[in-house]
Amino acid sequence: MAEAYIVEAVRTAGGRRGGRLAGWHPADMAAAVLDAIIDRSGIDPAAVEDVIMGCVSQGGEQGFQVGRGAVLASKLPTSVPAVTIDRQCGSSQQAIQFAAQAVMSGTQDVVIAAGVESMTRVPMGSTGALFAQAGLGKAKSPRQEARFPDVQFSQFMGAEMIARKYGFDRAALDAYALESHRRAAAATQAGVFRGEIVGLEVETPDGPALHDHDEGIRYDASPETIGAVKLLQEGGTITAANASQICDGSSAVLVVSEAALKTYGLTPLARIHNLTVTGGDPVIMLEEPLFATDKALRRAGMRIEDIDLYEVNEAFAPVPLAWLQHIGGDPARLNVNGGAIALGHPLGASGTKLMATLIHALHARGGRYGLQTMCEGGGIANVTIVERL
Repeated sequence: MAEAYIVEAVRTAGGRRGGRLAGWHPADMAAAVLDAIIDRSGIDPAAVEDVIMGCVSQGGEQGFQVGRGAVLASKLPTSVPAVTIDRQCGSSQQAIQFAAQAVMSGTQDVVIAAGVESMTRVPMGSTGALFAQAGLGKAKSPRQEARFPDVQFSQFMGAEMIARKYGFDRAALDAYALESHRRAAAATQAGVFRGEIVGLEVETPDGPALHDHDEGIRYDASPETIGAVKLLQEGGTITAANASQICDGSSAVLVVSEAALKTYGLTPLARIHNLTVTGGDPVIMLEEPLFATDKALRRAGMRIEDIDLYEVNEAFAPVPLAWLQHIGGDPARLNVNGGAIALGHPLGASGTKLMATLIHALHARGGRYGLQTMCEGGGIANVTIVERL
């Protein structure tokens, strides 16, 4: 089978809700990373055969096919098509997998996988809420209700269920959250993210500035400050401090064929080694990365010991902790530069965001294989394994 290669992988620095990226229209923010892909790779913009854009809240400024909107706001010619996809939090990780499948099938040679989410300008859940408020119905259908009676599909409830199932108390989750901030702070102060971040011009009270550092990192985080945050549910374990941060951001990855490497004189960063996606229990919902990783490793003929670094999205602290426990992974290889608890989780942009961080970390640390997985609404999970080149 033909191979698929990643040539460039970039992201914006995360912006807090209402923070430094609040002034950026999401289509323009996505266009900025598309432009960076072209500039850094040096490829002819007209050679791009498709843009696959992940986005979860597809309404308002992220409506009317925001992937195409990003192309029209970028330096790409109007001849470049685009599509916007929603696999919930894994949307842009699925964009990578669709791009790789297009290349591996021989259908296309040059595809950009990308993602965008302005959680400030298009708040999480707003699309469904606005339809419900207008009397236009809700997503859960009568047949779904018959199959899952009186069940509210909720990621917050799923996170609490995982914490109970795997035996994690509030203290364990808070300790994990603190480590995420400490790793992210150390990585930022050491300039680790410099190669993957695309700086964006922003307006601040002090005048124009370049936004090139993740805004959500708590450099002064301590057990006391994290422990003081109120529980989201009485008697539960989840708080805003041990869950991912609402975040604005965009990210992109250039996926090409071997023929394209030769034609355009490109140097690959990584080879895509395995693509897996699975579905499981939609009620506990966030547990599926555990079982998807089992399947991915089997299909790849690998063991977790073969993987040098893992990026497991920190939607809620119980998810990576349960994943480590189930897989038998090494905590020192997990989210080595912090995760979404510190860096933010811009929903549809997180898949390509994590891939940018994973590939750059593999190069910085001399690792060979990296694995990325993401829990997703509805009980779905993607796993992507890459080999550093």
